Amino acid sequence: MNKQFITDEITSALRAHDKPRLSILRMVKNEIDVREKETKTELTDEEVVASFKKVLKQTGETLEGSIKAATNDERTASLQEQVDILTGYLPAQVSGDELIALCDSVLAENGITEKRDMGRAIGLVTAKTGGNCDKSEVARIIGGRLA
Repeated sequence: MNKQFITDEITSALRAHDKPRLSILRMVKNEIDVREKETKTELTDEEVVASFKKVLKQTGETLEGSIKAATNDERTASLQEQVDILTGYLPAQVSGDELIALCDSVLAENGITEKRDMGRAIGLVTAKTGGNCDKSEVARIIGGRLA
């Protein structure tokens, strides 16, 4: 996924009159533009995906707050739609048995047996998945396996 892909998707959303998708894609594009201005370089594909994830995290946190407040169902539905749109653009997250097997293999391959190496193990699993995993779930799995 790159910046041109985002621009093409924005154009597509404009033509389709898909306001929710257009809105959230513009937020992502804005995040990309801000990061490019900060670094004064063009973002790599991985950094573009990271921008998507950042906007997804922010929108998800806003959604959680809206659900807890339970005062505006329309806003909550809109935020949920935005989260669903963003999730559709990101690669599938590694989870379940596949994540457990990956954690076990990382621990075995690197000889990690102590809790003090937990951070390194989480980093290795995250690197193997390309960041497409729930780090808290990885920490729970690895923490349960280390002494």
